[in-house]
Amino acid sequence: MSAVVRSTLWLSFFALVLAAWAMMYMMAIDMDLDLLGRPGAMAERMRGMDPAMAMDMPMARFGPLFAMWGAMMAAMMLPTMVPTLRSYEDLMVSANGTRAGWLGVILGYFVVWLAFAALIAGVQIVLLFGGVIDMLGIATSRWFAAALLLAVGLFQFTRTKEICHGVCHSPTMYFLGHWRTGFAGGLRMGLGLGVFCVGCCWGFMALGFAGGVMNLAWMGLATLFMVIEKLPQIGHRVTKPMGFALILGACVVAGWPLFN
Repeated sequence: MSAVVRSTLWLSFFALVLAAWAMMYMMAIDMDLDLLGRPGAMAERMRGMDPAMAMDMPMARFGPLFAMWGAMMAAMMLPTMVPTLRSYEDLMVSANGTRAGWLGVILGYFVVWLAFAALIAGVQIVLLFGGVIDMLGIATSRWFAAALLLAVGLFQFTRTKEICHGVCHSPTMYFLGHWRTGFAGGLRMGLGLGVFCVGCCWGFMALGFAGGVMNLAWMGLATLFMVIEKLPQIGHRVTKPMGFALILGACVVAGWPLFN
């Protein structure tokens, strides 16, 4: 029976991830965007709207934006949990873990990312009405996009990134130091892991403003990188190279003469 329960929970987990990606795809289609976030005729008209004149549009209201970012968090961040959940499973027998605790870890982790979704939805509204991004969540200035790429690139070299990535990269060590049993224990550990994960990956969410928050191609690449970054075998090898790549991207976007 335990094998059946395990399989059912894992299948449900991956079904949730697929549902989140399907929701993001449907949102993009509904907004007349292609997989690269490029607008069609209808989206182009919406993009040029004055936010003050389009208060009833979904992309100018907190509720729809929070729903969009919440779905995005599920689509992008839940796949990165797989190594963490496998680590919890490895400790289930030796440390008296339970499937309820496993579910608690997922819930705690996702609650933190939903809080981040609320925060970044609010930031999007501020940026929109400040003229920094347009109605599609795309930067209106290459200088803002370049500054964002540069900031996230430099963050890859900081001590904060190193600490947060260390926890995400080695979740077993976190579990051993903060082990709690049962659903409530799993929830508590999931909340802690979620905080470190936000500290590690917030920049890749914010980079949506550089190329469009509904750019599904960017979402896919960012998700793939964050999954690789958390793999125990190679995760620590890709963090700084990505920092250099983002800094180089900032130079290209800013139009540094060397790249003209």
